[in-house]
Amino acid sequence: MVPHTRLGGSRRMLIPAVLTLVAAVALVSACDRVPLLAPAGTVITIFPANTTVPLNGEIEIVATVIENGTVSTTTPGNGTGGTGSTTTTTKAAGTPVQNGTLVSFTATIGRIEPREARTHNGEVRVRFIADGGSGTAKITAYSGGAVGTIENLLVGSAAADHLIVSVTPQTIPSSGGTATVQARVENTAGAGLVGVPVTFSTTAGSLSPTTTTTDANGIATTSISTSREATVTASAGTKTGTTTVRVNTSLGLTLASSPEAPVAGQRVTFTVATATGTSVSDATINFGDGDTQVLGAQRSVTHTYDAPGRYTAVVTARDANGETGTASTEVSVGSVPATLTASPASPALNQNTEFTVAGVPATVSVREYRWNFGDGTTTNITTANVNQHQFARTGTYVVKVDVIGVGGEVVATVQRQIVVTP
Repeated sequence: MVPHTRLGGSRRMLIPAVLTLVAAVALVSACDRVPLLAPAGTVITIFPANTTVPLNGEIEIVATVIENGTVSTTTPGNGTGGTGSTTTTTKAAGTPVQNGTLVSFTATIGRIEPREARTHNGEVRVRFIADGGSGTAKITAYSGGAVGTIENLLVGSAAADHLIVSVTPQTIPSSGGTATVQARVENTAGAGLVGVPVTFSTTAGSLSPTTTTTDANGIATTSISTSREATVTASAGTKTGTTTVRVNTSLGLTLASSPEAPVAGQRVTFTVATATGTSVSDATINFGDGDTQVLGAQRSVTHTYDAPGRYTAVVTARDANGETGTASTEVSVGSVPATLTASPASPALNQNTEFTVAGVPATVSVREYRWNFGDGTTTNITTANVNQHQFARTGTYVVKVDVIGVGGEVVATVQRQIVVTP
């Protein structure tokens, strides 16, 4: 007979405890393998942190999971406004589901991170990431038989309701120039949308860039270079806006002088002309002899050249719109065709002799005549004639006259040799 060893009482009690522990571990492992889902009658409500999402942006999504809730459905929006309407349930009056209840998410565009999350106090938080796509996103959260959705979450350009397009400056010079075009993309509430792609086109000139995205203020910016009037169109999604870049009318500036062949000391009239429909608000003329004059809005001015020569007069003008222009004209100034006559031509000693400066045009402004008779006698008078002059000695004399203009300049000098006989 084989003897049997009898187990002690403590060992007999240990075996059932071990078996119980093994069963508990197995049960926990089985629970981990099978996710905890929402029970029947649960209501899931989804709340987006914002109603619009930038093209490459993201927002937080909060889902509440409530047992024994009552579903209340809202009317979905059309997806064209600045706010995304939601088809969700209102927060139920029941109790939060058990912590750790698994909720899964899907999105028709973009992605949800994480795609699955477990509740804490009946709530889960995930993020919707746009991934660079535009459109209306439908986000669905589900657990067990419970489902909650967000309809028409507006992403990227889909959130655009209208565009406000402007240009600075509104008018560029007639020779062409560059202006800055800005398009502000707004939702229905008038708030600027960030990260929305905007495409620009123009009827004339060139744009740089043609496509860009809105900044933190919802503004997309481009530059236009043109020499012709242009209409610039900005497009974001299905929305468009336009602005017009205008080009100033050329001044068509001209400068004319009269008379055609002036002489030194003669007043020359300069006339400024512009194209039809334009007016000069600020003009300055340089006469080419060192003198300048501000004309302002004047169209004509006179000037006297002191000496013969060829001069280039240049006028620079600007209109009320800031359009500038220049024009010039050549002025050929000749000598005063003056002569000096004497009567008699060969006077006798102490005989009265009449001298006359002739040939000075009436258009030449003369201040005085400076006479030098060559015998030590001089005189300054305002007339071109000396009725009586006597030479006290016989001999040959050179009589000289300087014709002085109104500005003190010598506009002509004439002289004559006189032989005085006994």
